[in-house]
Amino acid sequence: MSSRDVVLGRLRAALNGAPAPAEVPREYRRTVEMSDPIDVLTDRLTDYRAVVHRGSPDVAATVRAILAEGRLVVPPGLPPEWLPDGLEVLRDDGLDADTLAGVDGVVTAASVAVAETGTIVLDASPDQGRRIITLLPDLHICVLRPEQVVASVPEAVARLTPGRPLTWISGPSATSDIELNRVEGVHGPRRLHVIILEAPDD
Repeated sequence: MSSRDVVLGRLRAALNGAPAPAEVPREYRRTVEMSDPIDVLTDRLTDYRAVVHRGSPDVAATVRAILAEGRLVVPPGLPPEWLPDGLEVLRDDGLDADTLAGVDGVVTAASVAVAETGTIVLDASPDQGRRIITLLPDLHICVLRPEQVVASVPEAVARLTPGRPLTWISGPSATSDIELNRVEGVHGPRRLHVIILEAPDD
C-alpha cells in the first residue's frame, strides 16, 4: 500500500457519513456594460505597457513597422498575408527551445480578449500555436479581430473550449521583487504589441 493510498483511505474514512456538499450559487455577474469594449481593452493594455495598433488594414505593414529586420517564428496556421516580405519566417513544426529563444519575435492570432481585464487568451489553435512559441521570444505580436473582444471574463470563458491549453496574457511579462522593482521579460516576452484589425463594414 502506497502513502497515497493511506492518505486517501483516511480521507474517505473521515468523510464517511458527511452531508452532501451544498449547491454552489451561480448567479454571479456574467457581463459588463461598456460603450466600446475595444476602447476599454486598449486602455487596459496600454496601462500594462503593451503597444496597441488600432484599425490596421494591413497586418504585414504593421508587423514590418514593429520589426524592421530579423527572424520571426509563427504558428503553422497563421494567415500568410499577415507576414511581410524581407523577414526570415520560421513556421513552428516542433522547433526546439534554443531556436525559439534565438528568434526576434513571434506573430500569432488569438482566441478571445477581455476588455474589463485587458487580457488576451490563446487556446493553441493552428493560428496561435504551442504555448512555448509565445513565451521564449522577446517580442510577441498578437493580432485580434474586433469580434473577438468581449466585455467580461465569463463571456470569454463561454467562448472557450474546455480542455484546450489556455494562455491568458495581460500585458508583457513582468514581475517585481520585495522592493517593488519591476522587471520585464522574466516569464515571457518583454514586449507585447497588439494589432486590432478594422471592424468589417456593415
